[in-house]
Amino acid sequence: MRILVVEDDQRLNQALKMSLMDEGYAVDVTFDGEDGEAFAESTAYDAIILDIMLPRKDGIAVCHSLRRHEINTPILMLTARDAIEDRVRGLDSGADDYLVKPFALHELLARLRALMRRTTPQKSGLLCHGDLIVNPATHTVEREGLPIKLNAKEFALLEYFIRHPHQVLTRESIENHIWSYDFISASNVVDVYVRRLRRKLDDPFPVKLLETIYGAGYRLRLPLQMMEAKK
Repeated sequence: MRILVVEDDQRLNQALKMSLMDEGYAVDVTFDGEDGEAFAESTAYDAIILDIMLPRKDGIAVCHSLRRHEINTPILMLTARDAIEDRVRGLDSGADDYLVKPFALHELLARLRALMRRTTPQKSGLLCHGDLIVNPATHTVEREGLPIKLNAKEFALLEYFIRHPHQVLTRESIENHIWSYDFISASNVVDVYVRRLRRKLDDPFPVKLLETIYGAGYRLRLPLQMMEAKK
């Protein structure tokens, strides 16, 4: 999943970036409202962390502008103010949630997960696909009840697949969601990580979930035998 952080406090900006990257997110950062708006308009982010008090253009104006341009990316707004009026202004501008500084990192992560659950039909927090169960909160994966150990980037790739089941995901779309702008990738980085994921997710099991669509990309499919078992 790819996150945009728009925060002018240099230390907080970098702390958020490093913490989110440790959780497996791809993270882009900007330090003022105009740059943040430009990033949000040019890239399909899964969530935006947006400070209210920003140079050049404040977060309220940025949020208003993004919603006017029909950019519906979930927005978590940050502010140092705790006045009810500020919270109301933030939410009325189109923000989805609100967090007052200082905040605990685990609360921010939980709020991000909650925002992204709103865009999926599975509201329990668990992402299920046949006999595959993914828990974004604990970064745990099970298949047929057996645990599967993934590193942060492999988990991010699987989460992207399971949030877009049955869809053919191009190499470009995968790279854009899993890696940030400042990552210099090899031309085959997506194929390498899909192979790694396939070794852990599919090779030990008789039914294969990851499918290569030659000339197009990859798809997380639900084989016929699993579809019949669900009926």
